[in-house]
Amino acid sequence: RYGQVKRMMQELMEQRSQLLSGTLPKDQLLRLRKEVTGKMDYGNKILALDLVVRDEDENILDPDRTSVISLFRAHRRAAQTLTQRIQEETSSQQRAPGHGTHGAASPSHNLYLCVRNFVCHIGEEAQLFMALYDPGEQRIISENYVIRWASTGVPQDIELLNNLKVVFTDLGSTDLQRERLFLVCQIIRVGRMDLRDSHSRKLSTGLRRPFGISGGAGL
Repeated sequence: RYGQVKRMMQELMEQRSQLLSGTLPKDQLLRLRKEVTGKMDYGNKILALDLVVRDEDENILDPDRTSVISLFRAHRRAAQTLTQRIQEETSSQQRAPGHGTHGAASPSHNLYLCVRNFVCHIGEEAQLFMALYDPGEQRIISENYVIRWASTGVPQDIELLNNLKVVFTDLGSTDLQRERLFLVCQIIRVGRMDLRDSHSRKLSTGLRRPFGISGGAGL
């Protein structure tokens, strides 16, 4: 059970970083939220904790504003979904080769990344989200490494100049066997709604807007 909960926590931390990135479209965001809340409910179940009842948008229902009948129906739907998932997990484990035997733990690999410089004319502050991307599965398989870049063309924390380093950890053998693996960088501009805004009464600041994306060579 410990290994199962640990694996789920690692997956939840990865998905949490994707939710906080602010770069997902609405449909993918809702799908990811459903996946995250499903894992949380499953984890609560195997730890013998309470089942949290949510609405269609995965928001926790307020018992003071929701009728008893609606709460009961939502709880029944959540319990049925959770029971179905547990049955699927159990059947998949039983079908897995070597089930019931204690094999050797799969080796873990790390990937070291050092960012020397970032050259892009933005004109405002920016946030860089770097992660590993599998084009075959069309999804990010690692957490985001976030760099906050100043409008002057250097890191906001000047002490990190020429010292932007990160290690992507816990890459398994299956990750190394992927056909292709790319390092992608999502660029988020932080500032005005429109760079052409100059009138003081129209000026808005602190807004996060997608600016661009780049990809490194296959790893």
